[in-house]
Amino acid sequence: MLIPPSQRIDKEIFRTIFIDHWETFKKRHPGYATPQYEDPVQKMLDCGKESGGYSEYRCVHCGHDVHRIGFSCKSCFCLSCAKKYVDDFVEQVSRVLHGGMVYRHIVLTIPEQLRSVFYKVRHDGRLLSAFMRCGQECLESVIATVLRRELKIGTIVVVQTHGRSGH
Repeated sequence: MLIPPSQRIDKEIFRTIFIDHWETFKKRHPGYATPQYEDPVQKMLDCGKESGGYSEYRCVHCGHDVHRIGFSCKSCFCLSCAKKYVDDFVEQVSRVLHGGMVYRHIVLTIPEQLRSVFYKVRHDGRLLSAFMRCGQECLESVIATVLRRELKIGTIVVVQTHGRSGH
């Protein structure tokens, strides 16, 4: 799969941030110094590099020109590899959607002021569940206000916790 130039730049910036700061981050936040986090980070750092394995192609005419292509890491944490997981999820959801309906993709994020609160209770799903319900209710309210009529909307809510699989 060919990665567009803009995504290659983003991937390299992301990788550079981890190269520069991962060790310091783990010292400040020891809860992340576990294989659960370390393994995906290392996979992402090696993605597309020969050190992570590669295929080698040689010129069929002279046998001397060698071209190596590094294997992808297939990690949910990697910006380019995670795209495959997202595409697969979108394909699965598309199969159950109804034809003739209007669908919109909306991303809601946690405001910066609340991130530390959510971080402290990140292993307790109750707060995040309540937050997702609140987001759905807000969307419904905004749409009802814009259309000037009460209505119920259908939503598919997905929590994107970068680095963890959605299982």
